[in-house]
Amino acid sequence: MLTDIEIAQQADIRPVKEIAEKLGITEDELEYYGKYKAKLSEELIKKTSSCPDGKLILVTAINPTPAGEGKTTVSVGLADSLSAAGKKTAVCLREPSLGPVFGIKGGAAGGGYSQVIPMEDINLHFTGDMHAITAANNLCCAMLDNHIQQGNTLRIDVRRILIRRCLDMNDRELRNIVAGLGGKVNGVPREDGFIITVASEVMAILCLASDIDDLKERLGNILVAYNTDGQPVYAKDFKANGAMAALLKDAIKPNLVQTLEGTPAIMHGGPFANIAHGCNSIRATKLGLKLADYVVTEAGFGSDLGAEKFFDIKCRKSGLRPSAVVIVATVRALKYNGGVPKTELSSENLEALSKGIVNLGVHVENMQHFGVPTVVAINRFASDTDAELEFIEKYCTERGADFAMAEMFSKGSAGGQELAEKVIAATEKPSELSFTYDDEAPIREKILAVAKSIYRADGVSYTTKALKALADIEKLDTSKLPVCVAKTQYSLSDDPSLLGKPEGFNITVRDIRLSNGAGFIVVYTGDIMTMPGLPKSPAAERIDVDSDGKITGLF
Repeated sequence: MLTDIEIAQQADIRPVKEIAEKLGITEDELEYYGKYKAKLSEELIKKTSSCPDGKLILVTAINPTPAGEGKTTVSVGLADSLSAAGKKTAVCLREPSLGPVFGIKGGAAGGGYSQVIPMEDINLHFTGDMHAITAANNLCCAMLDNHIQQGNTLRIDVRRILIRRCLDMNDRELRNIVAGLGGKVNGVPREDGFIITVASEVMAILCLASDIDDLKERLGNILVAYNTDGQPVYAKDFKANGAMAALLKDAIKPNLVQTLEGTPAIMHGGPFANIAHGCNSIRATKLGLKLADYVVTEAGFGSDLGAEKFFDIKCRKSGLRPSAVVIVATVRALKYNGGVPKTELSSENLEALSKGIVNLGVHVENMQHFGVPTVVAINRFASDTDAELEFIEKYCTERGADFAMAEMFSKGSAGGQELAEKVIAATEKPSELSFTYDDEAPIREKILAVAKSIYRADGVSYTTKALKALADIEKLDTSKLPVCVAKTQYSLSDDPSLLGKPEGFNITVRDIRLSNGAGFIVVYTGDIMTMPGLPKSPAAERIDVDSDGKITGLF
């Protein structure tokens, strides 16, 4: 059996200009990064701004498990299946982060015969967007510390600096550090730390900005610290935003690549959904809708994280309105939610399936709560039995959700024909998006609404630290901002060990931060971290390159 990277390396990859032609993009509207990757120009975005929109399809999932769900695989495969059905289609995805690539799973561009290529380039440095975001974030940090070193006319309180440096790699050693040691010439000693690049507010800003001017304004509005009088200090106060925007002038342009079957894939941005809003850029999604009749996009992790933020943040801010939602699940993952150990998931177990399927039920109800037609896609494994699949289909039908098999991992577009047909039908149904809370609601009410409506919590409790942070934020002009809950992806609750459909729990808010430039309020729950660490056996141990430059081990 071939690995993902072996399948990708054997693919008949086409020059990116041929992929662009499928969407009516001319060669003059491409900015090449080699033969198989390109940035899409500002001229193209302006030219297509008045074109009618295609139909947007959101792919989400149940809570992830060690058994795997394959959300990106289904997203890519669905786009290929729509293309094979004669529909003008594009898939809009996030860019992978080097942290997970070398940390927990290797490649992150789909799998099997449902991948985006060139797989190695996409998973490694791609077009440099991640590096540009890292540089812009760290330039802001350097200018802040330099301002303090050079006299601190803004009277920044070094104990209340909010922004942290970032790195696109899992490195727990850098979570908490002391900087500025070594005497006066080396800066002012203070506590500092790193977050992973995809958790940086600069990443969120890039994905929410409408153009370069909007980007620059948002960068200037980043709340970086408080001064000794307790007043906010923004990046624009020490003139960091212009230079930051200069570093991002190319990164703000969406990237064009292709699937194994030649479907156009627009990849741009990569915020995590458990610590940010988990969606690709608004610019990429909107451009895709101008170029294609059907656009498939995804939101990170389960619907309680990525999809909720897709609706309550991305759609709220952009005016985007999806025509259908696909929820990805596997028989194996549902049995895992029902208490079956990972080693025993290949055996038929209807009792465990009946216990674990309640997790899927919550996600279906959540999507119906938003008012969008829903299709459940079961990413099929060879060990799935007919009885198990029939049980899931009956369960979905009883809850008003359509149901289809997804076998694109092993069959490519041929394995997604039924799903494509049902998704097309779903996009023709009435859809009227509603949000979880009103813009005008107080911050606490917004948090409570997400906790009760989406997670099924009984209520929300706050630490003293969170209450103090909330009081500071409420003094600023933040009344209409949405909330972005940072929560474990493994459970509907903030406790990763509570699988299925937890009951009788409260969500505990331990801290709250204002992402003023991005335009949302980050609510930290449980022990969620913004700088992951490497596991005991990181994927990096299996990744290598030979003397000819051929990469192996990348999943």
